[in-house]
Amino acid sequence: MANPFAKSRKTDAPYAIYQGPGGWEWRVLKTYKQPENEVKDRYARWMVAAKSPHTYGEFEMGDTYASEILQYARLVACTGDWLVANGKRGSVAMDVERLG
Repeated sequence: MANPFAKSRKTDAPYAIYQGPGGWEWRVLKTYKQPENEVKDRYARWMVAAKSPHTYGEFEMGDTYASEILQYARLVACTGDWLVANGKRGSVAMDVERLG
């Protein structure tokens, strides 16, 4: 099966949005592995647009370890496919917003 999140998306239409302490936000724009393979690889990467107090309200794009986002942040919005594939990993808000 092909990776359902391999196609890059724009910052305003991510697969998922995670929020962390101190005003951090990560928008997942692409993943490089299938979700079931990411679980086995602590170095699995996601392409993200990240915003923090250090970026002055702007997003910066780049790769980050999925494990770091899942450890420090909470899923607050995602597509239905993302919720099915990744909803049991990390912290998930009770009222996850569905993205188109």
